[in-house]
Parts: sequence; C-alpha cells; structure tokens
Amino acid sequence: MAIYLNSDSRIIVQGMTGAEGQKHTARMLAGGSNIVGGVNPRKAGETVNIGGKDLPVFGTVADAMAATGANVSVIFVPPAFAGAAIVEAIDAEIPLAVAITEGIPVHDSASAWAYNVEKGQKTRLIGPNCPGIISPGQSNAGITPSNIAGTGPIGLVSKSGTLTYQMMYELREIGFSTAIGIGGDPVIGTTHIDALEAFENDPETKAIVLIGEIGGDSEEKAAAYIAKHVTKPVVAYVAGFTAPEGKTMGHAGAIVSGSAGTAQAKKEAFEAVGVKVGKTPSETAELMRGIIANL
Repeated sequence: MAIYLNSDSRIIVQGMTGAEGQKHTARMLAGGSNIVGGVNPRKAGETVNIGGKDLPVFGTVADAMAATGANVSVIFVPPAFAGAAIVEAIDAEIPLAVAITEGIPVHDSASAWAYNVEKGQKTRLIGPNCPGIISPGQSNAGITPSNIAGTGPIGLVSKSGTLTYQMMYELREIGFSTAIGIGGDPVIGTTHIDALEAFENDPETKAIVLIGEIGGDSEEKAAAYIAKHVTKPVVAYVAGFTAPEGKTMGHAGAIVSGSAGTAQAKKEAFEAVGVKVGKTPSETAELMRGIIANL
C-alpha cells in the first residue's frame, strides 16, 4: 500500500522538454516510474527520447490525459509560468499534480490554491517548492533519489527536501510506504495534516515520521490533529532551533516573527501530545527504530 502514488500511477511531466524536466524524467524512468508523456504547447506532436524511451509531447494536460490515461502530473515549469501550469492541471482535473518548481510568486500559488478549492479540489496538489512524492518500489513523482530506501512500514511527511532524503537514508534498513515532501513555501497544496490523515488510513503504514521547520503554524496544527485523530506512533524533527528572528532561512515560509513559528514552540506542541521530538535527524531516526522494534 501507499498514499497518493502507487504502481498504477501514469505520470506526465509538464515542462518535460526543458533541461530540468528532461534530467528528472530520466531519473524517474530509471527508478521505475511509468512516465507516459509530457506537456509543452510549443512542441505538441513531437516525440522526445528520454532514458531510451520515446515519449509523446502534448499541447495541454487535458490532451495528454485523454491520449495516455495519465493520472499524475509532475510540474517542472519555470517560476513565472508555473502558476498557470498548476491551474491547467486543475482545469484538466488530473487527480494528482506535483509542483517541484521553486520560486513561484506567493500570489500565484495562493491563486492556484484558491482556484482548486473553487473547482471542488478534484486535484490533489503537492508543493510547490518540494521534492515530490515517492512510494519506494512502486513509483516516484519528483526529484527524490529512487535508490535511497526500499519499501517498508514507515510513512514520512516533510517540509524539507534534503531532510526527506536524509531521513529515508537513515531508516533505509526499515523502509517506507510513502515519503512525501510537502514544500516549505507559505502557501502549499498538501499539508502535514493531509498526509497524516492518509497515513492513518493506510493499513501498511505502521508509524509516521514528521519533519517540520520554523515559520507558520503547520506543526502546531499537526500536533493538535495527532492528538484527536492519529492512533499510530509519530516521531518528529523540527529544523531551525538556531535561526535568528526575522530572517528567512532557506524556505520562503521559514521565518520566525516574535514568538510565533519558533522551533521550540513547535517541539513543545508535539511533546504535549506525546510525540517524541529528536534533537537531530539521526536521533529522530533512532526514536523511530525503537518504535518499529516494539510494534
């Protein structure tokens, strides 16, 4: 089992013919993902060979879905045009859209999010500014290396791409049902809570690792949700204990303002509901090993 993405997923890549799109399409193919085509209005009708596979290029997401049966889109479109690409995926009602692009104007992300709500949220949006989602051994939609870890009982949800990779590597001997990087921008499509709900409902996920960071209140909301709705064991790591006030740290949403959004406040919120918080990613992984050993 997995959440959102599995071996039946048929993936198209918006921006497949660009440098980043081609590079990561090749990596996804090498990792076993079923890539069925790409989207670029200026190259519609062409065929591109990537990783030894001939992939058709379509003018729109809707055309690609109609021709290939695609149900996932990965978006590698430059920031200025990525908002429109997300809206196009929403208009086509593709079930899952994964926006990898970093640097999308917050207004564009907010507009796309509001548009998706207005349209009934038929599209599950992950990102933007994220590594995507991987269900090891089944499919990979994004830029997470496919060979970090295999299949197992752990669900992982993280704001940070690099910490996603590190945690998967730290727990590679146990493995993951799905690892999802939700992104660190101020406005994102899928939250910690969304992933927690899906992992709670997935019978193959036995325990959950949550990675947060300074800024916003996503982690505090996740802690409150865990207390009421999550029966599976959860461990957490919060990045940014040494971050100075008022300075954006890496992600656009990672900024502390006064007492709001601090790592300490988030740590306390988790611990108040029984979620153990590691001081480092390695310590967090060790906490999870102890949980798995006792299941």
